This record gives sequence, C-alpha cells and structure tokens, in this order.
Amino acid sequence: MLTRARFTRRAAAALLLAGSLAALLATPPAQAFPTAGKPVRIIVPFPPGGQTDIQARMMAQRLQQSLGVPVLVENKPGASTIIGAQEVVRAAPDGHTLLYTIAITAAQNPHLFSKLPYDGLKDLTPVMFVARSSTVLTVPAAAPYSTLRELVAYAKANPGKLNFGSFSLGSTSHLVGEMLMQQAGIEMVHVPFKGSGDATVALIGNQVQLLFDGPTTAINNAKAGKVKMLAVTDSKPYAALGGVPTMAEAGVPGIDVPGGMQMFGPARMPPDVVAKVNAALAAALKSPEVEKLFIDGGTEILASSAEDHARSVKEQHERWGAVIRKLGLKLD
Repeated sequence: MLTRARFTRRAAAALLLAGSLAALLATPPAQAFPTAGKPVRIIVPFPPGGQTDIQARMMAQRLQQSLGVPVLVENKPGASTIIGAQEVVRAAPDGHTLLYTIAITAAQNPHLFSKLPYDGLKDLTPVMFVARSSTVLTVPAAAPYSTLRELVAYAKANPGKLNFGSFSLGSTSHLVGEMLMQQAGIEMVHVPFKGSGDATVALIGNQVQLLFDGPTTAINNAKAGKVKMLAVTDSKPYAALGGVPTMAEAGVPGIDVPGGMQMFGPARMPPDVVAKVNAALAAALKSPEVEKLFIDGGTEILASSAEDHARSVKEQHERWGAVIRKLGLKLD
C-alpha cells in the first residue's frame, strides 16, 4: 500500500531526477576540437613578410604537429585589418578560424571608424595575448640624423619635408607618428602603406624618412645596415634591441605605448574550445625555436589566459580611445 509519506518521497525523487535530466540536457556538450581532417586557419590581416606573419607561420608549424590537422596561415591584408577581421567574424566559432593581429583591430579601429562593420569587443573572442611588443623608430641608414633629438631638430628646420610611413591608416605606426608630431611640435607628411614590408622598402629607398616599425623587421634591417634604430615606444628595454633608448630617454616623453600580438576567434566560441586553443598555443610558444624567434625579434612572450586577454583588450580599448581623442583623428 502506497502511503502518503512514501508517495511524497517518490514524487520528490521523481522531481529531482527530472530536474537533473533537464539540467544535463541544457548543458551544451563539450565541443570536439580539432575536427579530424579540417584545417585550422590563422588569418593574418597584413601582407607576408612582417613580424606578425613571421610569428604566425612559426606557431602554425608547431600547432600542426600537436593538433594533428593542417594549420594554414592566410594573409588577408587591407582596410586597416578590417578585411581580415571580417573573415574571422563571419567564421564558425569552432576554433578552426583564428585571427593573429595587433591592437589596431579591437582597440584602435573602433575609435577611428564611425561605421566599423564589426564590434571589437563583441564580435571577437579573446583567446590569448601572445606577446608584448612595441614599435621602433627607424630611419634610413644614410639619414642625416642618428638620434631622435637630431631628427626633431631637422624636422623643425625643414617643416613638412619629412615623410613618415606606416603599415596602414590607423595602425599603431600611424598613430605613434601622429603622437610624435604632437609631442615634439613638428610637421611631417603621413604616407600609409599596406604592411610593414612595403613601408620598409619605401624607408630603405628614402621615399619616406622615418617609420615606426615592428621590432622583428627593424632589428633585421638594422643588422643588415639598411636602417638606424633611434628609439622604442615602450618604457622598458628589450635586450634584442641592443640598448636602443625609449622615446622619453631619447628626448620626446609622452609616447609610451606598448602593444603586442594577440590571438582571437569569432564570437560565441565555446569556453572548452577556447581553452583547447589556448593550451595548444601555450605549448607551441614553449618550443625553443619559437621562443628564440620571439626573443630575437624584440618581443616578450606572455602566453596569457583567455580571461587575462579579455581584460587586456578592454584596457587597450580605453587607452587607445584616449590617445585617438587627443589626436582628434577620424578615418571616415
């Protein structure tokens, strides 16, 4: 005979079981990553040959070994990294399409463009802040100035006669050039290119007279005797730069804007997929060959967690917003 007490206990047990089943069904299953036979694409929003591209290709080799699927680097340059960013924003959030970029994409473009076709904070998933880096002020080897103070004096004596190159409109190399003009009280002409490679060719050929370049290419070109390195836009030294002073030490304070390389995925990447990609990247960055490439190129490996990267993206967004508002710069 079923008493009221036994009925109540059975009813409660049934409700508990039903609730557990509902919770289980509501929890999304862990995502398989990588999917066998499906390539992982790393989108680099710059042309081949620059610092970001070089690093992405080295990491891709190690990722392919550890993941057991092809890992391809695809260069999608143009429109201030917007073309490459959109490629990732439109992709499935399964970990197989990633974006390897710098601060311009998520932290600078939102303040530079009124009609940006993506939201830097909502349409991309932070996966890892890979490495800290800063631009290096470079000039042609035959330039009549060998220090930043001499360059400023030359610019003041020849207003508007110096051209400064940049990777693209709105890039860090562009913004830092604008900051130099503002802080030093000099006048120069901005000439944007489609990446570090093109800008460096123009610098070496003296079509532009200065360029805030990535440290990897700056170091390589300085070793080859093609450029001189005058200052770094960071408050800390980098051993690979061989004693190159900071902008403040070189005579122009107020240009301390460290940046770095970052890995993103599309929005709505499941947390377990983000964790798997982050772990694979961290393992790749521990490779002696990869570590040497980064250090020799004047960058400091961070290999952050996804959570720390997300916090950093917000901080960069606010910091660059303040810089761009001070410059009064809009690109549309």
